[in-house]
Amino acid sequence: MKLLLTDSGIKNPSIRDALVDLLGKPIDESSALCIPTAGYGAPDADPAGPWRFISGSSPLLMTGLGWKSVGVLELTALPSIDKAHWVSWVREADVLLVNGGDALYLCHWMRASGLADLLQSLPDTVYVGLSAGSMVMTPRIGAEFVGWKPPAGGDDTLGIVDFSIFPHLDHPACPDNSTAAAERWAAQITGPAYAIDEQTAIKVTDGTVEVISEGRWKAF
Repeated sequence: MKLLLTDSGIKNPSIRDALVDLLGKPIDESSALCIPTAGYGAPDADPAGPWRFISGSSPLLMTGLGWKSVGVLELTALPSIDKAHWVSWVREADVLLVNGGDALYLCHWMRASGLADLLQSLPDTVYVGLSAGSMVMTPRIGAEFVGWKPPAGGDDTLGIVDFSIFPHLDHPACPDNSTAAAERWAAQITGPAYAIDEQTAIKVTDGTVEVISEGRWKAF
C-alpha cells in the first residue's frame, strides 16, 4: 500500500499535494471508502463523531475533499458479509480513508474483520489515516494512548510500518501531548518514532518515509 499517515486529515496544501501524488490522478477522479470504526472505540466516543467523519462535515478534512464517490466500510459489519463481496469493494477503491478514535479498537476490528490480512495485497491502493487511523499502522502506540483494552492486553498494533507516532503535538486541546510528554513516550517506545502536529503527515511509498509538514514535528 501507499500510505499517508496524518495527524488531523488533509490540513494544508502540502499534505493535499502528497495525497494527489500518491493517487496518481485528481481527487475528483478517485473513489474512496471511508472506515469510521475507530470513532466508536474511544472511552469518550459519541455517535456524532463518526457521523461527522462519514458526512464530511468535520473540520478534519477526509471525506469532504470532493471525491468522485465515497462509500462506507464499517469493519464491525464485515464478519457478517460475504467476504468476496466486501473484498471486491476494497479492491475497487482508489483510497481508504480511516477515521481517528481508538487505535487498539481499530486494530482489533481490522484483524477480526480480515481487512488487516488484505492490506498488504493492495499495492496500488492509497491508505490515508487520521490520528488513530495512522497509529494503527505502527508496531505499538505506547501506554499513554491505551484507552480501549484488547482481550490480549498490550499496546501492539499492526506493524505495517516500522515506526511509531505520537499525534497532536503541542495542540491546545490536548494538554497531555506536549513536547516533553513526547520525549518521555519516545524513551520507552523502543523503536523509531515521530511526534507530529496537525499540519504534518508521514508519506510512505515502497518503504521510503517522507515527512510532509507545514507545522512542527520531531523524529526520535
